[in-house]
Amino acid sequence: MRFLLDAEQRAFAGSLDAMLTASDTPSVVRDWSRGDHTSGRALWSRLGAAGVFGLAVPEEYDGLGPRPVELAVAFVELGRHAVPGPLVETVTAAALLTEPGPAKRFLPGLASGGTMATVAASPSTGHALDGDAASVRLVLAPDGLRLSPAAGPVRPSLDPARRLTPLAPGGELLASDPPVEHALAWARLATAAQALGVGLALLGRTVAHVRQRTQFGVPIGSFQAVKHRLADARTALEFARPLLFGAALTMHPADVAAAKLKACEAAYATARTALQLHGAIGYTAEYDLSLWLTRARALRTAWGGPDECRDLVLSGGGRLG
Repeated sequence: MRFLLDAEQRAFAGSLDAMLTASDTPSVVRDWSRGDHTSGRALWSRLGAAGVFGLAVPEEYDGLGPRPVELAVAFVELGRHAVPGPLVETVTAAALLTEPGPAKRFLPGLASGGTMATVAASPSTGHALDGDAASVRLVLAPDGLRLSPAAGPVRPSLDPARRLTPLAPGGELLASDPPVEHALAWARLATAAQALGVGLALLGRTVAHVRQRTQFGVPIGSFQAVKHRLADARTALEFARPLLFGAALTMHPADVAAAKLKACEAAYATARTALQLHGAIGYTAEYDLSLWLTRARALRTAWGGPDECRDLVLSGGGRLG
């Protein structure tokens, strides 16, 4: 099995990296956290024009996919730049909307980036990411997939940029038997890729920091203990990479669960290392590192926590978490 990206995939990643670097995503994240979606929507439109969301949408509905490997490539870059918004949820919605009527109605907008979608995994929890920004709000109710008529007030979240809103389940029924396991695999793949990108960003920022911060007249990056911590973080992230792209090739629920488990745990461990090596400045919300620290923690439990993913790997199957 080949895990190396081809030239076209590397060029796609490079173009996204350049676009997001020029977009000053930390400022976009801070605006989004305050409830100002203007810059976030503009960035979302550029991502749609670049084909990011179309990778989860079939060609018959104006998409480019389904292309899970390229989607994983894109979401690594989205995580690396901490792009806010219901990114995973839009992909999940595209995987859920398979009935011809709803698919024709919603998927072209999702593919183009003109529409944001969010999903509540069940009416019992009833909370979805960025329901105040999304125009397509889906709820997995006991009788099928429903369109939520409205979103409630924003609830606080560990990651200020991940704004949670309660969804009402009593809206239009879109599908009585939606492909939940299929959609969950896409959600977990996108989450794993995003987490890998978050971990890589944290590692890169920490390496740059320890080269500049000095103690006893030398950079702290020259200390053996610091080198070991960073080497452990790099190793964990590099081991997660082939699991991610292997899962993108098979899209088997157990493979995707393994990729999510490894990528999210590696990102979380890297976040802990980054926080320790940055010292007190790492705790401040004003310092950009915090944008990735909180994201790593939030993604760890999104769409299935570590224990659930381990169970799925051991059982070789999948279920809705």
